[in-house]
Amino acid sequence: MFSGIVESVMPIESSEELTNAYRIKIKKPSEFNDIKLGDSIACDGACLTVEAFDDQTMTFALAAETIKVLEWNPQSWLGKQVNLERSLRFGDRIHGHLVTGHVDSLGTVTRADLEGESFFLDVNVADTILPYVWKKGSVTLNGVSLTVNELQGSVVSVCLIPETLKRTNLGLLKPGSRINVEPDYMARAIQRSLEVRKG
Repeated sequence: MFSGIVESVMPIESSEELTNAYRIKIKKPSEFNDIKLGDSIACDGACLTVEAFDDQTMTFALAAETIKVLEWNPQSWLGKQVNLERSLRFGDRIHGHLVTGHVDSLGTVTRADLEGESFFLDVNVADTILPYVWKKGSVTLNGVSLTVNELQGSVVSVCLIPETLKRTNLGLLKPGSRINVEPDYMARAIQRSLEVRKG
């Protein structure tokens, strides 16, 4: 479980094709000095498991489902700057919202404008997540916890402050960029509960 508050942004340094999977290495932030094998780390919002690490890199395997959802393409990902967040610890403050790291789908950026100190981002999201997105609700984009400013049709609008731009990779996005989307999992859980009750 994560909070959607990005701790560091680091590049993907290498990838290795496996049978129906990929293994990637991401540059290890110096502050990630407490990680262990098997730890969960959100990489652009996708929860990945640490397979190996040293002073310089962290190694993860991307399974078939992750590759399918993220439309994995190793050529486009090499050198890509990814948002990183270690999993939450009991007793920590939660500054964003509870995030599972289970990316639901990809969205497409339709607007990315810096106006003064604010960065306005519009993302066209999949129809399947619209029941879980509402104005002033929470949505996770590339692992970043954000508040929905507006929802027009299937377009989610958010506004980023300078601190968020400084700490994440969202400022690198342009119209046409693809972005990882996770809706509020509590809304999904409530919807599923209602569906089961209707039976």
